Amino acid sequence: MPSHKWRKRFRGSGSRWTAPREAILNLLSKTSKHMSAKEIYQALLRIYPGIGLTTVYRTLDLLEKMGFLNKIPLGSGENKYELITESDQTHHHHLICTQCGKIIDYTDFVDEELELIKKTEKSLKQRHRFQITDHNIEFYGVCEQCQKRR
Repeated sequence: MPSHKWRKRFRGSGSRWTAPREAILNLLSKTSKHMSAKEIYQALLRIYPGIGLTTVYRTLDLLEKMGFLNKIPLGSGENKYELITESDQTHHHHLICTQCGKIIDYTDFVDEELELIKKTEKSLKQRHRFQITDHNIEFYGVCEQCQKRR
């Protein structure tokens, strides 16, 4: 998404458009990699030497709340982030390696998986009178490379 569209979304939210916010969105728009706050900070430090790690954390929190980013908990207290784009038509889940932190986007759902998710959403909606608009599912385990290292 070009920066002018990001700025427009910010104007409507009451939040200011700042250089760190633009830098983080630009960085994540140029990679398919899931990045941690520290990785984002290290990448931006070369371009914006004055940026602070606290600024990166606060900005990521705001961008996630505004719907620009998807936060992926690694289970170790650390999170990784991915940009949500207009072209993200394919819903995906994540396979997260608890050994190395690798994240695999999982999109090749079989019919049984889709049916189970629909049934679960329907049941939760009825039981709790809750309108579900989206969901995130993360599977934790050990990736193929880490299994080979054992």
